[in-house]
Amino acid sequence: MDIALLTLMLMGTGAIAGLCSGLFGVGGRFIVVPALLFVLDTAGYGGEGIIFIAIGTSLATIILASSRSALSHWRLGSLDMQFVRNWLPWLTTGTLIGVVAAASVSSTQLQLIFALGVGAYSVFFLFPRAFSRFEFEHLPVGMTRAVLGTSVGGVSALLGIGGGTPIVITMTLCGRPMVQAVGTAAGVGVVIGMLGAVGFLIVGLSKVVVGAPPGSIGFINVPALIAISAMSVMTAPFGARLAHDLRSDSLKRYFGLYLLVVAIIILQQTYT
Repeated sequence: MDIALLTLMLMGTGAIAGLCSGLFGVGGRFIVVPALLFVLDTAGYGGEGIIFIAIGTSLATIILASSRSALSHWRLGSLDMQFVRNWLPWLTTGTLIGVVAAASVSSTQLQLIFALGVGAYSVFFLFPRAFSRFEFEHLPVGMTRAVLGTSVGGVSALLGIGGGTPIVITMTLCGRPMVQAVGTAAGVGVVIGMLGAVGFLIVGLSKVVVGAPPGSIGFINVPALIAISAMSVMTAPFGARLAHDLRSDSLKRYFGLYLLVVAIIILQQTYT
């Protein structure tokens, strides 16, 4: 594939991912991982283990995109920093567990985990109102917060995402405004992205991925990271502003359908 075309495809991926990250506080990396798998395979780099590079690179792209989105939400008063501080120890623990778990499974198993995880997440986007039937008076504390925070970090590291969906669900069910949930989810993404990216970088240095694209360091591909991050940083603030102005129920359903299709395609590729 022509380098210019490859770069344009990666930049387009980053632009859409950044917009989704700012708009929903979630979803951007669900675009990055499948897109990287497709683009790298099209460019002739779809060898065994490329899923590790797709997930590691996705986690690295979260850092800048979520930072920009979180900053925009903070300026708009919709980022709960106390929530981030309270959940930080458990998010850290879970993310590190997720990195270790990813290093111990095969590429086929990791693809299966990703497909099943994406399929499960699609339920929230396809049926957002179903979750609004349950309400709680306070945010989780104590053991509940520890278990939930650790789970969010672990699953996010395995899927290459920022953990936004469970954070948004948790905060909205506990009576927090949707826009605050989205802004806080962006802040959580910064934490998971940094820890996950460093973990995949270190783990990847001790492993060899057959057919890895040029510029790969550990499980992170630097050219893809730069191209996607450059665009996602530019579009994330637009998504954050749209989150304050638009009703996103219809968009969420379309996005949920996209996630379901992605899960089916990856499952099919895993077993063919």
